[in-house]
Amino acid sequence: MSQITIQCRLVASESTRQQLWKLMAELNTPLINELLRQVHQHPEFETWRQKGKHPTSIVKELCQPLKTDPSFIGQPGRFYTSAIATVNYIYKSWFKLMKRSQSQLEGKIRWWEMLKSDAELVEVSGVTLESLRSKADEILAHFTPQSDTVEAQPGKGNKRKKTKKSKVAEGDCAERTLRERSISKTLFEAYRDTEDILTHCAISYLLKNGCKINDKEEDTQKFAKRRRKLEIQIERLREQLEARIPKGRDLTNGKWLETLLLATHNVPESETEAKSWQDSLLKKSSKVPFPIAYETNEDMTWFKNERGRICVKFNGLSEHSFQVYCDSRQLHWFQRFLEDQQIKQNSKNQHSSSLFTLRSGRIAWQEGEGKGEEWKVNHLIFYCSVDTRLWTAEGTNLVRVEKAEEIAKTITQTKAKGELNDQQLAHIKRKNSSLARINNSFPRPSKPLYQGQSHILVAVSLGLEKPATVAVVDGTIGKVLTYRSIRQLLGDNYKLLNRQRQQKHTLSHQRQIAQMLAAPNELGESELGEYIERLLAKEIIAIAQTYKAGSIVLPKLGDMREQVQSEIQAKAEQKSDLIEVQQKYAKQYRVSTHQWSYGRLIENIRSSAAKTGIVIEESKQPIRGSPQEKAKELAIAAYHSRQKT
Repeated sequence: MSQITIQCRLVASESTRQQLWKLMAELNTPLINELLRQVHQHPEFETWRQKGKHPTSIVKELCQPLKTDPSFIGQPGRFYTSAIATVNYIYKSWFKLMKRSQSQLEGKIRWWEMLKSDAELVEVSGVTLESLRSKADEILAHFTPQSDTVEAQPGKGNKRKKTKKSKVAEGDCAERTLRERSISKTLFEAYRDTEDILTHCAISYLLKNGCKINDKEEDTQKFAKRRRKLEIQIERLREQLEARIPKGRDLTNGKWLETLLLATHNVPESETEAKSWQDSLLKKSSKVPFPIAYETNEDMTWFKNERGRICVKFNGLSEHSFQVYCDSRQLHWFQRFLEDQQIKQNSKNQHSSSLFTLRSGRIAWQEGEGKGEEWKVNHLIFYCSVDTRLWTAEGTNLVRVEKAEEIAKTITQTKAKGELNDQQLAHIKRKNSSLARINNSFPRPSKPLYQGQSHILVAVSLGLEKPATVAVVDGTIGKVLTYRSIRQLLGDNYKLLNRQRQQKHTLSHQRQIAQMLAAPNELGESELGEYIERLLAKEIIAIAQTYKAGSIVLPKLGDMREQVQSEIQAKAEQKSDLIEVQQKYAKQYRVSTHQWSYGRLIENIRSSAAKTGIVIEESKQPIRGSPQEKAKELAIAAYHSRQKT
């Protein structure tokens, strides 16, 4: 994506702020809460949950009668449109998350049904354990090349000598893990496609033993613990699917007070009810209303006041004006918004707003500190989505060509329908008018477009101990051109990383003490972490430009929990073969090691890449291997995926 988000502070008179707060907090946010509730109570809700999406038109239908409701009447038309868009966005994200959780639940239930002890497998299959192992060995040999077959060595044979920081051992471990994952996937498919009971039991035996033949007698206690752990995971997923319904924002704390009164004068009938009361009382409710979304750039009017400061007016609030206060690094964007609008007005609408640098905006309140009326304490923030390609003449021409082709395609498809009615003819006339306006380019500075080589990829692997590691890879031959460690990326600023780690550790210790004393523990952090992330993003972009990389490959964030857990487990296994020692070491390691904001780092890289014109790709990061190997495999996987597509 070439779009980024910038923000500024909006300053207005007290009466303007007061009226806007009342519109957003007393009318718009309750409207959104009501729409969220009605969508949840819709008869087709469970069907939408299963599909993972809902028809967006349903929210508009539900909102229509609420426009005349005394509780929500009196809002500008744009506010109703914003409420519909907000509810659609919330449920679109929610349904997607629920579909993923549902898929995880179904997978874990299938695995729970397959996971049986050796005694249960023997009973179901009707053969001896030795016969079951022989059948499993046959299946494993069938799906695994002879050179890749892993033989189990009982007793002390499973122990292997570990060398500290051995890259060869890590590489072998990574290769073995990938092979095992591939075999596991094949075995799951074979289990699904066969009806033979003995084959089912043999495959279950292999999967629960890591695709190996285990010659040892099964520890029944460990198996029971493993199965119970899986059952707990299933129970938690079910609770999440049942409980996580979007409830909106309670600005008055009415529900919290009701729960407090209920818990004070009543005794819970069950642990579930007690937990629900506790969750409700401990939940921190939002103190600011939902933002107002302006999804079209012509809903905003830009001008300069008598002091020469850039100001903006919004559709539905035209009697109020807001002054723009922003960082000097972002001032040029707001100057461009004003220039684009003035050019269109001076040309008597001969230019198209579809080529405005500003794409959309959103008014939001940011929590402030202090006591008093909400509109005095909190701050007004304006978030703007901009297309970085529309900053230069070359980039604007690219967008113009894309939009012109899209309009021409629409006109051609409409004409192909044969005899057209008056409405269709009017539609074609409007499209031709839009096409003519798009061809009138805005006067913008010239800057050569970034030209990268598509086969050169810069991959960024993320980890716990080493937050970011870079590999520049030639995808055609799979060769690494260079590596960059976290120390090399930060250079002289590497000391800031150690300082930030120390700050995290200190704050964690202070929170623990505060929790023990039942004292407030909302201890804020400095912005040092964000500064380090910007430095990393800047250096990664510089490396991509140096090697003329066509894209930057980032790992999918959904895999990061598994990545971090695998890294901790690998460290623990190097310390000892005893499970108890490994668990103790892993716990200490989590406390002492820096916890990084991977999402924020990725957003910084995305934003910097969008400004430069470098494409961002995503791929799944390998679990095993050194940070350098993970970065290399990340790039190669992205390149191969691109070739398949």
